[in-house]
Amino acid sequence: MSGAILVINSGSSSLKFGLYAHHGGQEAVRYKGSAVHIGGEHGKLSIQDGQGQQVVSEAAPHPSQEDAFREAVSRLEWLHPEAPAAIGHRIVHGGPHLRQHQALTPKVLQALEDATHFAPLHIPPALELIRAVRKRFPGVAQFACFDTAFHATLPEEASAYALPRPYREQGVQRYGFHGLSYESIVEQLRPHVPARTVVAHLGSGASLAALEHGSSVDTSMGFTPTGGIPMATRTGDLDPGVLFWLMRSARLDVDALESLVNHDAGLHGLSGRAPDMQALTKAAASGEAAAALALSVFTRSVAKTVGAYAAVLGGLDLLVFTGGVGENSPEVRRQVCARLEHLGIALDARLNPRGQDTVSAGGSRCAVRVLPSDEEGRIAHHVRALMRA
Repeated sequence: MSGAILVINSGSSSLKFGLYAHHGGQEAVRYKGSAVHIGGEHGKLSIQDGQGQQVVSEAAPHPSQEDAFREAVSRLEWLHPEAPAAIGHRIVHGGPHLRQHQALTPKVLQALEDATHFAPLHIPPALELIRAVRKRFPGVAQFACFDTAFHATLPEEASAYALPRPYREQGVQRYGFHGLSYESIVEQLRPHVPARTVVAHLGSGASLAALEHGSSVDTSMGFTPTGGIPMATRTGDLDPGVLFWLMRSARLDVDALESLVNHDAGLHGLSGRAPDMQALTKAAASGEAAAALALSVFTRSVAKTVGAYAAVLGGLDLLVFTGGVGENSPEVRRQVCARLEHLGIALDARLNPRGQDTVSAGGSRCAVRVLPSDEEGRIAHHVRALMRA
């Protein structure tokens, strides 16, 4: 891995990773993989080479992110034994003071520790993984790439909550997430970035962003990644009165509330099923009412947000679907776009099931595209730039 950058992208139950080498002025992937279902019985580790050929695929239950990291590194060293030149981490939330990609110095690590209350579900596991990486690769520089950095361009009218100023001054604001994913879409669109674009990053976590000439001007997730549209197991936006009721009438404390809105709600809560979109879509098609309701709530929320962002942007030139669901569910795309025909959006019924690049019909006033998210590639790019700075 001489001169190569190791990228680590940890999720709630998954760990994505990649090894990148600088080639032709860009970061070229050498190996890329993931460990999924961490903490469960059906874990799997897979690695592909730079040509997309599978080189590792095995059942591998991992109790924790650290266990998954150790296993992934073991396999990468078998494939390419040299130590990495640097390591980049995706950090979901850095609080109000960490909004730029930067080296993980002791000062930055302390700032992350101090920001734990902004994202108690995300920052502590990230810190544990950073420590594990440092033990495994002592002396190798580590860098943090923040999902919130892309949304630093939000105007105050989009980032401010309707709360008294003292709370805003303490950092209570809309931050936005999935920033590295949105950035990767903008990079794929260059040099012809439309003036008015909405990107729908739809996966287990899901959000949308309104982009003006490629810069974020509004986004659905807010103070934490729990807000916005309903997700696999997260509520999305809720009337605060619902939380008051749950505290007073259901006697839920803060920890129970946090678990409910993050792990037991969303598509899972609506359908009573595991939140797998392919299975949910099949169940809905077979007439299962709860599954159909969950799918309808989800696609309606996505379409409502697209419509709202068309108002923010003064029209719409391009709608992009990305993320695991956005890229792989023709039915979700069909249902969302069917609700947006008043904006002149029309899907091509032949192209949509293929999910390859442009899926809008020839007469559509707004182009609709399906593009892959590449968070790891953007992390590698930023780390390389920071190494040279």
